[in-house]
Amino acid sequence: MAQRDREDPHRPSRRRGQGELESQVLGALREAQAPVTAAWVQERLGGDLAYTTVVTILTRLLAKDAVARERRGRSFLWRPTADVAGLAALKMRRLLDGESDREAVLASFVTALPPDDEQVLRALLETAHATDGVDVTDGVDATDRADGVGGADGVPDGTED
Repeated sequence: MAQRDREDPHRPSRRRGQGELESQVLGALREAQAPVTAAWVQERLGGDLAYTTVVTILTRLLAKDAVARERRGRSFLWRPTADVAGLAALKMRRLLDGESDREAVLASFVTALPPDDEQVLRALLETAHATDGVDVTDGVDATDRADGVGGADGVPDGTED
């Protein structure tokens, strides 16, 4: 049983959601005006976390390229390289990279999007490809879903001759 539970057996233990600590640590780092120590992050988060837990989270974020560190004496100074949205994107990319059929995963993801999210995704793709000279909506009716069903001719998008 954890020390906290032994002190007050009536206090409900609160488990953090997956990634919640990482988000909190990233948030603290983003508030800092300069690179900071793990002890600073621990203090900023309220101090109820063990120092070793904070260092573990920072090390995991380092492995995900969400933070960078530099040695300063015997300590490390930490700074964010990604925000919370960037961290979520890294997680999504890693999950996608771990699948053998990327196209099927992407198709499943996109077809499950609510219409508002689909429109946001379309707009982001248009913006991203504008510099490439690629029109991702060329020949695609705005009412079509990105589920492999193409325009009125029934040909999947991007495969018309």
